[in-house]
Amino acid sequence: MTKKLVLTVIVFCISLTAISQKIYDVKKYGAKGDGKTNDAVAIQKAIDACSITGGRVLIPAPFTFLTGPFNVKSNVDLYIEGGAKILASPDEKLYTESAFRDNKGEGTIWIGGKNIENFSISGSGKIDGNGISFMGAEEDDAYVLKPFNVLDPRPHVLTIIGGKNIRIKDVHIGNSAYWTVHLIGCNDVVVSGITLLNSLKVRNSDGIDVDHSKNVRISDCYIESGDDCICLKNRREFEEFGACENITVTNCTMTSSSCAIKIGSENMDAIRQVVFNNCIIKKSNRGVGIQNRDEGTVSDVIFSNMIIEGRLTTDTWWGKAEPIYITAYRRAKGNHKDANWRFPKGATEGKVGEIRNIYFTNIQCTGENGAYVSAESKDKIKNIVFDNVSVFIDKTTTNPGGLYDRRPCEADGFIKGSTSGFYFDAAESVKLQNCSVQWGKNKPDYFKYAVESKNVDSLVINNLEGQSAFPEKLETVKKQ
Repeated sequence: MTKKLVLTVIVFCISLTAISQKIYDVKKYGAKGDGKTNDAVAIQKAIDACSITGGRVLIPAPFTFLTGPFNVKSNVDLYIEGGAKILASPDEKLYTESAFRDNKGEGTIWIGGKNIENFSISGSGKIDGNGISFMGAEEDDAYVLKPFNVLDPRPHVLTIIGGKNIRIKDVHIGNSAYWTVHLIGCNDVVVSGITLLNSLKVRNSDGIDVDHSKNVRISDCYIESGDDCICLKNRREFEEFGACENITVTNCTMTSSSCAIKIGSENMDAIRQVVFNNCIIKKSNRGVGIQNRDEGTVSDVIFSNMIIEGRLTTDTWWGKAEPIYITAYRRAKGNHKDANWRFPKGATEGKVGEIRNIYFTNIQCTGENGAYVSAESKDKIKNIVFDNVSVFIDKTTTNPGGLYDRRPCEADGFIKGSTSGFYFDAAESVKLQNCSVQWGKNKPDYFKYAVESKNVDSLVINNLEGQSAFPEKLETVKKQ
């Protein structure tokens, strides 16, 4: 077969594919695309029609489609052309459905989908949550949150509950007033090649939240968010969906005012069999955080081949520049805002589950703090391995250090403590092998040891390179 004939066959096959997929252009269903008219009804009509036969709902360029809430459905490819935009309406009265069922104090649903299959979002256009429209005044480090009575109207951008075979690829999605992509009880999900940009000053503006979901693959994404960039969790409002498991995240770049990669803190079930590989974290207040505050467990997690850069921000944001953070403390109770919807029904206090079998390998950390492992009792954290993890610590901001952030916990949220390369406080079986600790030129007096350990059963250190911040007066490793 000649090259010319092969090319002709390929073009013909592509043409047949394009012809066989029915296109539902939202403008043909009445959408104006003028950036002023609420096009939600027209977009919903196109989605409803497409779902019957299967096909593509086209969001055409160069138009901006202002919309209130609408629902996506099965057998639909929502295709947003380059130069096209779906923009959330700033009218708060339009947002009436809680993102967390009976818990109405944590945002609403803008683009939603329930029990859908074979749904995708594609194209190089934009989904814009219009987040700043829902904020109060801008301050130095954050926007003020507007007061509300019962329902917080801030919309989550995309909420899919009970989805199967979900694909989100290539789009630009963000500027969210609350969480951006929330996957609840989903199975078989691929998120690839997206750009997700939220304001670093918008609180609660998570990037991707994987909640009670299974078999999720996230790859080749660029994410900036005020809150967590990627978070795995098990919220109590959706407990019927079971464990969060079989999750892979690869080739992503992230920046957060809080924690770039977080597991927890909401976890009432099990989070297990998770791999993060080939990721870069830039200028984040916390790099990787496993933050268990409920009775659920976290197990069998690998972090590998990563670069983590941390810097201190203000107490508005969670974290104290820890590049790696593992904590297990029961959740705060009483009148704390987290308590009402976080504890089991009828309970007034909670418990905390185990964290075990966590591996860090080939990780480069730079910033204003070291790796931190801490629990309310040493049996809560077991079998933590650091292999070829390098830590470089230097004071680079004016924000106060010498602190660790254990919020939200029953004990004190902020704990004073020395800044050490690796700080272990209550754990069983911790291993450091082929690790290193170095210090920069700016060394306040709370910079201390290469390794500091308290109340740890079986700490094994092999081939540690480095010394304390002040080797003339402090030992390299301090054990208590």
